[in-house]
Amino acid sequence: MEKESKYLAVDYGDKRIGIAVSDENKKYSFSREHLQNDRNLFSNLLDLIKEENIIKIIIGYPLNFKSEKTIQTIKTEEFRNNLEKFLEKYSVKAELIYFDERFTSRLAAAGISNSGLNRKKRQEKGRVDSISAQIILQDYIDKTNNLNIYS
Repeated sequence: MEKESKYLAVDYGDKRIGIAVSDENKKYSFSREHLQNDRNLFSNLLDLIKEENIIKIIIGYPLNFKSEKTIQTIKTEEFRNNLEKFLEKYSVKAELIYFDERFTSRLAAAGISNSGLNRKKRQEKGRVDSISAQIILQDYIDKTNNLNIYS
């Protein structure tokens, strides 16, 4: 029996990459342990993509409040281009999609501070990155599922 496909969300950062994966029905997102942005990043992502049977990668697209590109937007575009080339090299077919990520870090930080976790756990920056990825993915899932209802 073939394994059900899932979506992956990536919250790209200079030091850490927030990660979230959907369920097989693509209705819910779950944060995963963040990845370090180091020389092993693409091979770690490749392992996750294969292990979880990822068919779509949603990349948080950071724009400023005026919907203009920032330095981080350019870095995110570079990351996406490099990831696309890397996946092609290994014959991995996954659609890469940008998704507006404005406010997700703030929402993630607010959610964590209200979560009841102890102070040390709340201050783990990787936790915020992965919760941000989870929010990006859930937002994407909710928007695409709502579009499908009306089409």
